[in-house]
Amino acid sequence: MTAIMEMRGITKTFPGVKALDDVNLTVMPGEIHAICGENGAGKSTLMKVLSGVYPHGSYEGEILFEGQPMAFRGIQDSEDKGIIIIHQELALVPLLSIAENIFLGNEVASGGRIDWPETYKRTTDVLAKVGLREAPNVAVGKLGVGKQQLVEIAKALSKRVKLLILDEPTASLQENDSQTLLDLMLEFKAQGITSIIISHKLNEIRRVADRVTVLRDGHTVSTMDAPISEERIIREMVGRDMDSRFPERSPQIGEVLMEVEGWSVRHPEHAERMVVRDVSFHVRAGEIVGIAGLMGAGRTELAMSVFGQSYGIKTGGTVKMRGTAVDTSSVRRAVTAGLAYVTEDRKGLGLILDDPIMRNTTLSALQKVSTNSVLDSGKERQVAEDYRRALAIRTPGVFQKVMNLSGGNQQKVVLAKWLFTDPQVLILDEPTRGIDVGAKFEIYTIINELAAQGRGVVVISSEMPELLGLCDRIHVMNEGAFVGELGRGEASQERIMSMIVKGKEEHHGRVA
Repeated sequence: MTAIMEMRGITKTFPGVKALDDVNLTVMPGEIHAICGENGAGKSTLMKVLSGVYPHGSYEGEILFEGQPMAFRGIQDSEDKGIIIIHQELALVPLLSIAENIFLGNEVASGGRIDWPETYKRTTDVLAKVGLREAPNVAVGKLGVGKQQLVEIAKALSKRVKLLILDEPTASLQENDSQTLLDLMLEFKAQGITSIIISHKLNEIRRVADRVTVLRDGHTVSTMDAPISEERIIREMVGRDMDSRFPERSPQIGEVLMEVEGWSVRHPEHAERMVVRDVSFHVRAGEIVGIAGLMGAGRTELAMSVFGQSYGIKTGGTVKMRGTAVDTSSVRRAVTAGLAYVTEDRKGLGLILDDPIMRNTTLSALQKVSTNSVLDSGKERQVAEDYRRALAIRTPGVFQKVMNLSGGNQQKVVLAKWLFTDPQVLILDEPTRGIDVGAKFEIYTIINELAAQGRGVVVISSEMPELLGLCDRIHVMNEGAFVGELGRGEASQERIMSMIVKGKEEHHGRVA
């Protein structure tokens, strides 16, 4: 069988960095081909070369599609051939409707005017193909992330896709939405559509992929036929065996550091809607406490509202640190009280991507590197260097822009920024989202070290194995309320899901 696409000897260099070095990739018609590798291995760069984001002439090597050499000058050229890429950061306009987003730049027009009836008809057709039951005129911004992902795929189908490239398509999705998307990929395969998927979730790769190509440090390491064990994929990715996904830990749990009592918050725009309902919990010194729940359960809303009430309208509740009530009504006051919050959106809210590592590291406590309100660049650099070494941030230097770091190293910079404030309790929201298995282990090690220092750590995660592998206790949250608590020895994915389902039933019973 002839390959639908071949990339031969692809080499791509950025200033000071060779991102791809003689990479080869062959994709067969109708297969689902996975590309795996650690952050910084070159996966997304390779797909940007293939899709024309990096145009012909900006790299070495050749691309063949359906047996013909390609020289894409931009995305439009690759899309004209049926190669469609869906990036991890969705390219949708929130204020436009589903129909407008799907046909944006590819409008259904006659005589210079958009044919709205035909646009809505075609939108309905492609929405049916992806199983999305929404009206074409609904604004995309009103949809959840899972449905927005389906709109992106519907947009690809509207362009008569032959090769669909999905870059971390389930990174921001809850379990049910992830399964829907994977089922859809298998459905496309049955229809003869070829797909390339980049993902750090190896269980998903094993479920759908026919073949897996592993990149490491910009080189092609191997291409393997399914079935492939997760252990083998990890070994190829990191170049060694990993005996455990989680570092060993012997908890030394002490006094109560933080207590949250009766915390309730209303939606910032819809005051009638409670997003957090009468939540109470505590965190002890040296303890790692998890918060489990489906997307929309209120986990992030709880964290953000406790940390400076940067979300919603608080209607009740108190925060105590070491038994004394504290004021967390602003981020500054929350930090002064001894709290820190690492956001789930590190690129949008956690970092200033165009600034260097040094500035991002000191940003939350500039007064500590200032004299008479004037920044001391020598102190600032020394602080950043200390954290670079302590957290093993892989970078040529602290003047490197954060946007040029891998996801795992960006996350370490966010951690450094908040550790510099010397918090007693850290709230980590999806701390390993979009990070490869090797970098995850490093983040887990840092979390364990923080607990060993006597700090309290709260971990919010959509990955249940992560919570089970890290936490001493897990609170289960559903529809704004805590519906259960499990200790390390009694927690399991089945018990967590059972609590979520039971809590959902009880909530709807009260509403009825």
